[in-house]
Amino acid sequence: MRIGFYTLGCKVNQYETQALEQLFVQRGHTPVKFEDEADVYIINTCTVTAVSDKKSRQIIRRARKTAPDAVIAVCGCYPQTHPEDMDALGVDLVSGTGDRLGFVELTEQTFRERKPINALDDAMKRLDFEVLPAGGLEGRTRAMLKVEDGCVNFCSYCIIPYARGRIRSLPLNEAVEQTKALVQQGYREIVLTGIEISSWGQDLRDGSSLIDLVEAVCAAAPDCRIRLGSLEPRTITDEFCLRAAKLSNLCPHFHLSMQSGCDSVLARMNRKYNTARYFQSVTLLRRHFDRPAITTDLIVGFPGETEEEFGQTLDFIRKCAFAAMHVFPYSKRPGTPAAKMPGQMLNAEKEERARRAAEIAAQMEQDYLAQFMGQPLPVLFEEEKDGFWHGHTPNYIPVAVKGENLHNQVRDVLPEQVRNGVLFGTLL
Repeated sequence: MRIGFYTLGCKVNQYETQALEQLFVQRGHTPVKFEDEADVYIINTCTVTAVSDKKSRQIIRRARKTAPDAVIAVCGCYPQTHPEDMDALGVDLVSGTGDRLGFVELTEQTFRERKPINALDDAMKRLDFEVLPAGGLEGRTRAMLKVEDGCVNFCSYCIIPYARGRIRSLPLNEAVEQTKALVQQGYREIVLTGIEISSWGQDLRDGSSLIDLVEAVCAAAPDCRIRLGSLEPRTITDEFCLRAAKLSNLCPHFHLSMQSGCDSVLARMNRKYNTARYFQSVTLLRRHFDRPAITTDLIVGFPGETEEEFGQTLDFIRKCAFAAMHVFPYSKRPGTPAAKMPGQMLNAEKEERARRAAEIAAQMEQDYLAQFMGQPLPVLFEEEKDGFWHGHTPNYIPVAVKGENLHNQVRDVLPEQVRNGVLFGTLL
């Protein structure tokens, strides 16, 4: 079969699509560009917001229009939470967020028999972590390693726990073996990813936690960068920092999920920390690491957010001095408690608040990057674009230089200027 793949949403979805690509190739099938004519179109969907649902529907319709006789196979979070939409969209194979190995076989069956199949399960009843092949088919520099699935935080704005189910962890020995395999494939950086990696180990019931996994992975790949995905602030303790700071190949880049800098809004969001605990995490990281990149996400315009509450958030993000931020206007997600809360704001007001927060974020990013001017920085180069080779430092600063083929090389660069959030410099 010729198979076109399309991925929406998070890094976990990207990882799982790459795994599906490998599984299909192992069975003799051929990946093609999604825009090209294919026998099967596999769409790995996202449902984190109503906009995500809309994008998923658009891609499904586009695939059907491109090749009316092709098999449309849909998996991911959208069908898991909205199975009733799949019939209306004319999907041939409906799967969710589990059993990727079974999905491969069902895709082949659907192609042979031309009969619709619905293979959805109950995400909440899953108990085991599904081990999938890590890495991709292309010569990439950075690999993702999914180490955890599921979430039980039940934030009031989020539907993902219902789509992904309870916490399941990749066993530590499996993580070590996959890490070694990725190094053998030539990857120079590995990103530990999952739906909520801070919860890694909770289901193993052997006392292990994320820092145990990080130490084991770093030891298994001493010459490879290890980068952490998004962390829950309560993960950052004295013990975590003391142990993490000893790992020379652990990237000093910590994405601490925040969402609001106001305690009353955090309470309505059902987040499990307040601003004091969050700032404690920021302080600990700066105490134990040299100029770490601390990045975050911010939701503005949450239901009932007053101008005073928003002002508290702006003051708090200035206090934290983030290296970079993703700022999102609140998006109403049907099926969540927040969607029914009073005080839903107009889009224009949410967009205005997002603009104000983004202005502060841009200035903080500029201030963070300015610290590194004129200092040699090690850069892992990834791709050539517009005449420049682009890559990232360990603390995830984007860097661009003129040079020969630098793909997958780590080279020292002397930064000379900042443009649009990128350090431009010369090779040393």
